[in-house]
Amino acid sequence: MSLPSHVRLIEVGPRDGLQNEAQPISVEDKVQLVDALAAAGLGYIEVGSFVSPKWVPQMAGSAEVFARIQRKPGVVYGALAPNLRGFEDALAAGVKEVAVFAAASQAFSQRNINCSISESLERFVPIMDAAKQHGISVRGYVSCVLGCPYEGEVAPEQVAMVARELHDMGCYEVSLGDTIGTGTAGATRRMFEVVGAQVPREKLAGHFHDTYGQALANVYASLLEGIAVFDSSIAGLGGCPYAKGASGNVATEDVLYLLNGLGIHTGIDMDRLIDAGRQICNVLGRPSGSRVAKARNAS
Repeated sequence: MSLPSHVRLIEVGPRDGLQNEAQPISVEDKVQLVDALAAAGLGYIEVGSFVSPKWVPQMAGSAEVFARIQRKPGVVYGALAPNLRGFEDALAAGVKEVAVFAAASQAFSQRNINCSISESLERFVPIMDAAKQHGISVRGYVSCVLGCPYEGEVAPEQVAMVARELHDMGCYEVSLGDTIGTGTAGATRRMFEVVGAQVPREKLAGHFHDTYGQALANVYASLLEGIAVFDSSIAGLGGCPYAKGASGNVATEDVLYLLNGLGIHTGIDMDRLIDAGRQICNVLGRPSGSRVAKARNAS
């Protein structure tokens, strides 16, 4: 299979990247990050999450962030809305696209959202109905597709079942996430072969963490399987609060460097992207998790 000529990157840094930070991050800094990412040419930015502040304190100001960002034409500003209350809050904030998430692992589902996979999918039915009524697009996430911190290996057939349910329910795209970053290129290709037999590959996306240093290899393996959408996080920020030892998402800068080297078009400006990463890392008081940014900043 030939490589895609164009790849769409879903920037999850402002949500998935910042949600686990211990220190408070101001609305102003979040707004600045989102606007900088849009200016760099990213066409989809996951801005925040409409969940209980009790569970994810960093996302408490998501509505205010949406109110203050400079919405650029052609850019999708999405948000996580795991339940109907969250969807209603997102709708009130002017969000045009939301995401829901399920797990491919029963144990992870129980520990993460206190219910079985089938129960979690049932919870999405009223969200899908409301989204259809209001003309809101819904994107689906499946976590632990290449391994679970509690169960170990996860069968590709299990991933396919959950992905198909989300697709049949009305998710226009389903992102398959290696939450703990244990996946390898071979396992990634096998997973997409199995899932791709049940959900069209043009409806699938990859979401890789770099815990074992395999994220870019897994992105390339996914490209070989015809996958043309990837989630990534500026400066490699983020991780999963429920997955012990899981490091950050693959860095957007590093994925862009890979794609540029393959001659794959994204429309993203590397210099502006690195600047956006530098700004948020200065706020957080830490070095970038992007190898490309480290190399460029050192030169």
